[in-house]
Amino acid sequence: MANRRLSAAVAVLLAAEVLDELVFGAREAAWPLVRQDLGLSYAKLGLLLGLSTYGGTLLEPFVGILGDTRWRRLVVMAGGLGFALALLLFAVADSFWVMLAALLLLFVGAGAFVSLGQATLMDLEPDARERNMARWSVAGGVGAVAGPLAIAAVAGIQAGWRWAFAVFALVALVEVVFVAIRWPHAINPSEVRPSVRRALAAVRRPRVLRWLVVLELANLMTDVFLAFVALYFVDEVGTSAGAGGVAVAVWTGAGLVGGLGIVVLLRRVAGLRYLRASGLAALVLYPAFLLVPTAGAKLVLVAALGLATAGWYSIPKARLYASLPGQSGASITLGSLAGLIRGAAPLAIGLVAEQSGLGTAMWLLLVAPIGLVLLSPRA
Repeated sequence: MANRRLSAAVAVLLAAEVLDELVFGAREAAWPLVRQDLGLSYAKLGLLLGLSTYGGTLLEPFVGILGDTRWRRLVVMAGGLGFALALLLFAVADSFWVMLAALLLLFVGAGAFVSLGQATLMDLEPDARERNMARWSVAGGVGAVAGPLAIAAVAGIQAGWRWAFAVFALVALVEVVFVAIRWPHAINPSEVRPSVRRALAAVRRPRVLRWLVVLELANLMTDVFLAFVALYFVDEVGTSAGAGGVAVAVWTGAGLVGGLGIVVLLRRVAGLRYLRASGLAALVLYPAFLLVPTAGAKLVLVAALGLATAGWYSIPKARLYASLPGQSGASITLGSLAGLIRGAAPLAIGLVAEQSGLGTAMWLLLVAPIGLVLLSPRA
């Protein structure tokens, strides 16, 4: 009976991640339609994304701090309701300001509902953190693939993007109810008071700092690489924009398949051993990707890299949680603060590309597998 309750709690927490990435994927695919309906210029669209991201990043650390107190369940439920309300606002937005309010609330709501849900999942089964984080990544991958397909479907039946986000809002409300019902009460709430100092003090621990750095290095070879891969194929390889899109799809699909493989692999292989081996593999695959001349060979290597780096988020993230016993909410606070620095990586690549070309700038990402191999402990 206890195992059944635990499985149900894990399932509803993973469902929240599917929903979050579903919304994210759909939102990214819907921007051309949103821009047309609201009459947004590219400048206003950039302002929307920038203000909402940085506004949410400034507020998210406080979500993590509250998450390490007895109020975690209340914060998660409030975040879920805010997430649903944000989706409804997104669906009915008729101006720049309403859309900005929707995006800000969406960012903060997701931080409370989804990120603290992830922290709770890590607290549920401390001995299975790596496997559960791998499941979390797979759940997110499913949502990320389904989101654009949902927008394509509503566009195909001429229902409009607003209906899609209205349905997402309803689904979010249902998910909040399920999380409330299946909330794992076995996790004892902490009686400590909210403390910024206590959360920030954690970064002075060598293990915490190590895994924060590894996570940021991994981000270079995953999210930052993905942001530039289509441009690289178009500008440096000379393919069409459609082929650039295919490269993105290949990377995403390979990552999803690799994530499924990691869930199985971690039952037999230690996560640290896999992490070092995949770092060494990327040290070979990434330079090969940059050096091979043909688009077809590059696509094959994109797929291989997607498979090799499939666990580069889940394993370091699980290790970060393990280095923060009793402070899983602090991982959100520290991750948000690291995100303020993280934004410099695309800027650096852009500046080097402006001077020397994108092909040269992409070599900067080689620091990711080098750093990952050097910083990942052997045991």
